Amino acid sequence: MATALSLDTSRTGGGDLVLTAIGELDLSNIESFTQALAADVAEASGRDEMLTVDLRGIDYLDSTAVNALFAHAERIIVLANPFLVRVFDISGLTELATVKSTSS
Repeated sequence: MATALSLDTSRTGGGDLVLTAIGELDLSNIESFTQALAADVAEASGRDEMLTVDLRGIDYLDSTAVNALFAHAERIIVLANPFLVRVFDISGLTELATVKSTSS
């Protein structure tokens, strides 16, 4: 059974593309996240933009999610809570992608 995950792609008032994920990211639902991430990165890249990946609503993620982010590290900006930022720092993602710590 897949873990609960909500994905939404939108544009900010300034026109920036944002992929928002809420819930948990793990092996049971990584395929839908990976597909949305790849499609949104392709759209943002086509406009010579960065994709913002908003993970502030993620309570848990496993290594499959970290790997999915690594695959697009040079084209994404990640928003995450301080705990996830620590995970991204340990994994090395912060060396390749822009990762911003947020409290909400």
